[in-house]
Amino acid sequence: MQLSESLTRAYNAQIKLEFESSFVYLQMGADFELRSLPGFSHWMRLQSSEEYTHAMKFINFVLERGGKLELLALDKPAPTPGTVVEAFEAALRHEQRVTKAIHDLYAQALEERDYASLPLLQWFVNEQTEEEATVSTILERLRMVGDDRTGILFMDRELGQRAAGAAAASQAKAEEGAE
Repeated sequence: MQLSESLTRAYNAQIKLEFESSFVYLQMGADFELRSLPGFSHWMRLQSSEEYTHAMKFINFVLERGGKLELLALDKPAPTPGTVVEAFEAALRHEQRVTKAIHDLYAQALEERDYASLPLLQWFVNEQTEEEATVSTILERLRMVGDDRTGILFMDRELGQRAAGAAAASQAKAEEGAE
């Protein structure tokens, strides 16, 4: 079953949002690098890669369903907030925005009885639950640390240990789901 025009437009909008997410995290990663926080930079860059993979998963789905892919212009990412806590607050707000968009897309697919979309969208519902939980946990730990520079450096070292495998595993799952 081919995607409806309205669902194709909605998927194209979601693809734009996923690429914007990648840009947001890439910008934050670059800004953390300039602040001599390589661990936060590493975490954000891996997150950027994961968001890019999400966009590709949607692109593959649209094309497999015979939808017309239309890559929309991306908005410029906002400057990274001044503190690490503020940056992760912004990241959480962004993830919540993505979650709402995916929920809206899921509701639209249900309304249009496009049942072939539901497994893909359920994967993203689950993924967003994980994304929000991860960012929330980091944010809560950063709030505990407060302005303590030693604590910030400890968190920087910890986030710098995020395995590239996590992003690679997410990419593999995305590609697997696209087949």
